[in-house]
Amino acid sequence: MALKAVLFDMDGVIVDTEPLHKKAYFLMFSKVGIEVSQELYNSYTGQSTIDICKDLVNKFKLSLEAKELVAYKRAFFKELFFSDKNDLQLLDGVLDLIKNYYENGITLVLASSASMVTINNVFNKFDLNQYFKGKISGADLKASKPHPEIFLKAAGIAEVRKEECLVIEDSTNGIRAAYDGGIYCVAYKSEHSKEQDYSLAQKLISDYAEIKYEFIKDIV
Repeated sequence: MALKAVLFDMDGVIVDTEPLHKKAYFLMFSKVGIEVSQELYNSYTGQSTIDICKDLVNKFKLSLEAKELVAYKRAFFKELFFSDKNDLQLLDGVLDLIKNYYENGITLVLASSASMVTINNVFNKFDLNQYFKGKISGADLKASKPHPEIFLKAAGIAEVRKEECLVIEDSTNGIRAAYDGGIYCVAYKSEHSKEQDYSLAQKLISDYAEIKYEFIKDIV
């Protein structure tokens, strides 16, 4: 079957905002007086902020509401994004890949667990809107990754069957979401994606040149 749409995750796939997210989360942890292990933090990769904060409230029996933790984290992230944004760069080869798909008539949709504010900040900074048909924020959905809802909705935005889509992901939760949704998944392994499980992905890469259109047009 011919490939018609590619559904991109953002953090760790298009841009590496993970160091900023990590700083923001740990500033929030400190503010609310909890100690979160690196192992627990890694397990949250790919989930929405609200789901992470709900879990923290339950695990640490906090008197605060999850939405209060979300507000703290987002305030810290916004401050870091605009103060550190000159350090924020697109990942190697991703812009060439996006242009390659676009020029070959592939429909592109962003499906990220990040907030829409963060998505728009990144897309405006790097002028990416021109290439994408649509953007979905997992923060606006009932269930975040590893639930497949985000990718099924993204396929709907692309107006193609899910069997004609390919997902590019870098996290355990995102790969599981694609797998459970029945969508072909390419896992991108980079220095930024640590301790993630790629076993459910159909293809594992470490260089975007490996999945240029000419190599994957008939992959799904």
